[in-house]
Amino acid sequence: MKAVITGDIINSRKVASALWLEDLKAVLNAYGSEPKDWEIYRGDSFQMVVEAIDALEIAFVIKATIKQYKELDVRMAIGLGTIDYIADKVTESNGAAFINSGECFEDLKKQTLGIQTPWEEFNKSFAIIFSFVLMVADNWTSTSAEILKKALENPEINQNQLATALNRKSQSSISASLKRAGYEELKNMIAFYKQEIKKQW
Repeated sequence: MKAVITGDIINSRKVASALWLEDLKAVLNAYGSEPKDWEIYRGDSFQMVVEAIDALEIAFVIKATIKQYKELDVRMAIGLGTIDYIADKVTESNGAAFINSGECFEDLKKQTLGIQTPWEEFNKSFAIIFSFVLMVADNWTSTSAEILKKALENPEINQNQLATALNRKSQSSISASLKRAGYEELKNMIAFYKQEIKKQW
């Protein structure tokens, strides 16, 4: 079971692409290699293949990366399923995971994150969960996004180490930012997602 994340950058023309594109490439590179696992196309759209169990966490790392730029956000659709054909370029591969991701992406209206899997109840549950989580995540400040990204990428380090890594003054400011960004709730949701994925296997 694989996941395909299809996404595009919201308001991409408001910020010079030289700024955010390198950050996006760096985060995609952390989870796979170009162009087999991920590709950026049409300037501000991207697609990547990851393990199904990691997809939600990776999606939020991408969101935190892009939300570091005040004017920007990212719209993403996660599609779960099989991959029937693996090409040299991810955008030429196909299978149920690609179809689910593409259909889900087309259906994203105002919401910035969606998921489509072969399991109807799973889809319904996460549609509700996302609608709540995004009320907070869509409003992350650039500071919160930066701290959250570091925390998600380094779950083993504590808040003091996080403050040092980010050159922030105090652990208390890190703590306040993570609380505002809903970090604990986000971690719980990602853990719940992983647990539900394992049940489906």
